[in-house]
Amino acid sequence: MARDRTRLALCMAFAGLSAAGFLLFSERTSGMGFPLDDAWIHQTYARNLVKYGQWAFVPGHPSAGSTSPLWTLLSAMGYFLGVEPKAWSYLLGGVALGITAWVAGAWTRRTLPSHSHLGWGWACSLLVLVEWHMVWAALSGMETILLACLALIVLDAMDREQGKPFLTGALIGLGVWVRPDALTLLLPAALAIGLRWRSLSRDAGKDLAVVAAGIAVFLLPYLLFNFALSGAWWPSTFYAKQAEYSILRSGSLALRFLRLLIPPTAGAGVVLVPGIILHAAALLRAREWRRLTPLVWAIAFLGLYAVRLPVDYQHGRYVMPVIPVMLGCGLAGYAEWAGMPSSRRSHWVLTRAWGLSVAVVGAAFWLAGGQAYARDVATIETEMVASAQWVAANTEPQALVAAHDIGALGYFAERPLLDLAGLISPEVIPFITDETRLAAYLDERGADYLVTFPSTYPLLSGLGEVLFVTGGEFSPMQGGDNMVVYRWRTRRAFAPLAPCMIYCSQPTFGRATYGDDSAHHR
Repeated sequence: MARDRTRLALCMAFAGLSAAGFLLFSERTSGMGFPLDDAWIHQTYARNLVKYGQWAFVPGHPSAGSTSPLWTLLSAMGYFLGVEPKAWSYLLGGVALGITAWVAGAWTRRTLPSHSHLGWGWACSLLVLVEWHMVWAALSGMETILLACLALIVLDAMDREQGKPFLTGALIGLGVWVRPDALTLLLPAALAIGLRWRSLSRDAGKDLAVVAAGIAVFLLPYLLFNFALSGAWWPSTFYAKQAEYSILRSGSLALRFLRLLIPPTAGAGVVLVPGIILHAAALLRAREWRRLTPLVWAIAFLGLYAVRLPVDYQHGRYVMPVIPVMLGCGLAGYAEWAGMPSSRRSHWVLTRAWGLSVAVVGAAFWLAGGQAYARDVATIETEMVASAQWVAANTEPQALVAAHDIGALGYFAERPLLDLAGLISPEVIPFITDETRLAAYLDERGADYLVTFPSTYPLLSGLGEVLFVTGGEFSPMQGGDNMVVYRWRTRRAFAPLAPCMIYCSQPTFGRATYGDDSAHHR
């Protein structure tokens, strides 16, 4: 027990160092922030929960726009305690990263009992701690790292063969509050039970029923929570994302799967792919089916996204939770290869070269990942945050703003919003990709402003009057464009009737008009 506590403490310390390096990259580039606009959605819900006692993105309008209620609640604790929001989010992510590395190390040691004295558990923990996707996820302000942590805990618990089906089910049910994706863990749980009893016997059926009961303890309240907020059983993001990217499901399923496999292996993982194959082959030869369940889950997780949401943007953040499993399996294959008795010098050379490649590639990608994180944060700060602060300073408090990226807008501008991505405005989901209908929707709702990248909505952008362009350098550097604030056409049509409602496009007017309030928002 004392040794486990020491390992956990060391994992936490190394997680802090790895995260601090990424934050240093970010601070030197543009300052602290988040690499995703969605992180500000969690912050807005968390702040409003503490400030107004409402589960609402826009105060007074409860909504189910948070995919991860548990992450939002954990974020709200920071507001309750009075901790700076970004610092609290970094702390949560860092702790989750440290626990993930600790569990990964314990799992690897148990997978390789004959090699445990060689420190393979520590090697796996260190790999997780420097894997740049994992550090990026820990500092993203999102729930991704928490799902990776919980998934590994569940898989590790099943690997221990302790036969606690209710606890397994309860952990899976709790995971749904992190992301609905956690339900995929039911597959390895069912496989583990079936393999334990070797048949669909009465005992296996009983264990499966107990697992289902454990899931239901948390799943039923989750479904009722969403239904009470929006009239749907799942969060609005569950439907909106699939509708927005439905066109991507038209391609080959195999190509979609391979496309999703690339981001998790863009790092030390690519060097360990042969290890994954060797490890899987060894388990198949030994008929150790139970130990294959984590790898089966990782493949099924990628497969589910390939079927329903085959997107690999933002470094493949949706499939990042499989990375610790892939690293663990790959390292196990490498350890088994290294432990093979062989007098050939070629085996000795290849083993050392392989291990050195894992270390060098992991370190190189950690450096590149830190720079990528800094650029991502800089893009959000100079585009989404900058435009939100302009809206806060230059529009009237009750202006109705339409936007696709609502996170920073909700947090900094605190204006009534029309969400073109459907997260808090689920009524747009049926026509989420139809700009003509979206234009009519903005007219019907009386939108005052539109905030978007011109490339996202070329038609809508052509119908508005440009008021403000961010002018940020980082989005164009990465092949994007600058975010623009438009006066929507219905507002322009009524301008002669209400000239006092037309705001100057220069920020000085907004600051003069709203002074202290705009400073507060910034």
